[in-house]
Amino acid sequence: MFAATVGSAALGLWEEAAFLAFLYAGAEGLEEYTYDRTRGAIRALLDLAPKEASILRNGGEVTIAADELTPGDVMVVRPGEGFATDGTVRSGTTSIDEAAVTGESIPVEKGIGDEIFAGTVNLTGAVEVAVTKAFADNTLSQIIHLVEEAQEDKTETQQLIDRFGKYYSPAVLVSAFALGIVPILFGGDPAVWIRRGITLAVAGAPCALVMSTPVAVASAIGSAGKQGVLIKGGIHLESLARVRVLAIDKTGTLTRGEPQITDIIGVADTDPTDVLHHAAAVEASSEHPLGRAIVRRAEADGIGVERAQEFEALTGAGARATVDGNVIYVGNVALFAEMGAATDAISPTVEQLREQGKTVVVVGHADRIIGVIALRDEFRPETPEMIKLLHQLNIDDVVMLTGDNQRTATAIADGIGINHVRADLKPVDKADAVVELQDTLGPVAMVGDGINDAPALATATVGIAMGAAGTDAAIEAADVALMGDDLRTIPYAIALGRKANTIARQNIVFSIILLSILVPAAVVGAVSIAAAVVIHEGSEILAVLNGLRARRSRAQLNM
Repeated sequence: MFAATVGSAALGLWEEAAFLAFLYAGAEGLEEYTYDRTRGAIRALLDLAPKEASILRNGGEVTIAADELTPGDVMVVRPGEGFATDGTVRSGTTSIDEAAVTGESIPVEKGIGDEIFAGTVNLTGAVEVAVTKAFADNTLSQIIHLVEEAQEDKTETQQLIDRFGKYYSPAVLVSAFALGIVPILFGGDPAVWIRRGITLAVAGAPCALVMSTPVAVASAIGSAGKQGVLIKGGIHLESLARVRVLAIDKTGTLTRGEPQITDIIGVADTDPTDVLHHAAAVEASSEHPLGRAIVRRAEADGIGVERAQEFEALTGAGARATVDGNVIYVGNVALFAEMGAATDAISPTVEQLREQGKTVVVVGHADRIIGVIALRDEFRPETPEMIKLLHQLNIDDVVMLTGDNQRTATAIADGIGINHVRADLKPVDKADAVVELQDTLGPVAMVGDGINDAPALATATVGIAMGAAGTDAAIEAADVALMGDDLRTIPYAIALGRKANTIARQNIVFSIILLSILVPAAVVGAVSIAAAVVIHEGSEILAVLNGLRARRSRAQLNM
């Protein structure tokens, strides 16, 4: 455009040169404003974190700048105030609005030991929070940093356009120079041919083509970040658009990862309360998730939990300990069968419970069973809606990958509408399953916890980590990190990828058609310099404005 302005001035077209300079400056200013809006939307999240914090010091409260907070400081945060940085609750209970980080508007209850994120808002009770991260390193700052990096990352389409531009742009300039000089050497009118050469340089500039994808990518990634979805680059956004299969881990992803007791059955007239009492006493020394669930239920039922003596974990089988002077075993059916206890009486009950997708724990002495406890890790309530939304996106193949046994996995899958199950899988088996799915069904998005499922996430077309807020390892392992636990953000991310991809293609097709018309018109003199500039800058602005349509929230995409 600068060359066109100078060329017009050299030809004595001063009014035209002034108009071109004005139009070019205005277009560039509008484009810069648009980019600033795209990038500034995510940085606005930083304003949600207070710039000052009240901390305990020397027996009283003092107010310091948020960027002076260091791990070990204790913040005092009252209802209505925001949390300046990450930490853990040291005293008090409250409800927290975590929408800024997770994108989820439902308040979350927090108590002693629970994690707090910067930028979230205290709703109900005053709490003391021990700082775990400096302001510059907190979760909110990390989100903004990752999104800004991702907005600069180029898709495969962008990279292809850049490679094309390396050859195309010099070719246009050489052609424009030749068009403006060669005819003059054969007696052509200099004013006519120089003007045509300048017009060709303007008309052939691929600015709209170059802008076709970046704005759509930056807009989509920025919008996703505000919804609690971190897409770590344009290439991953483009990959989301190609997904045709969803593979998803069960424990902690489809389910809450918190087993709950569903049945307590006494054997041989044993009171179910006694069964729970003995099991909880043994499991009080255990760190196993099932053991913790048993202890929680006993405490909730008001059963005193006294830690048993001589606790011993039995790898792959259960545990044993001394309760009220008797050795009590808590474990699977195979453990009791191996010890010689009669298991025939409970076999029908155990089979029935397993068919319901429940995990069965047997309680008893070495030679006698006193009861059975059944537990189940309930699936997340939004799971059926997630599957419905995926079907709306024509993703009909949803595959559950789990280390659980086939019977338990199938029972859970049937309850939530998943018709493909791969069970009894180790982490490396999940990765192999993803490869097989990609070979047979197409591009796969793998959803897991980001740590235990790291091999499968790395193998998939797109690896999606669930509940990644505050977990650096999960964010690092995935291509897409869901800061919250709402499964409906998965179809949202895929729909957003498709929307951005569609917009980018629209821009590319529009730019190519425009170039194919404008370039020949410039060569034959059918368009003036001013008209070429107006069309050129107008097309660039249209490409930018169209790219902004990729800024879509879950509500706007009906997700």
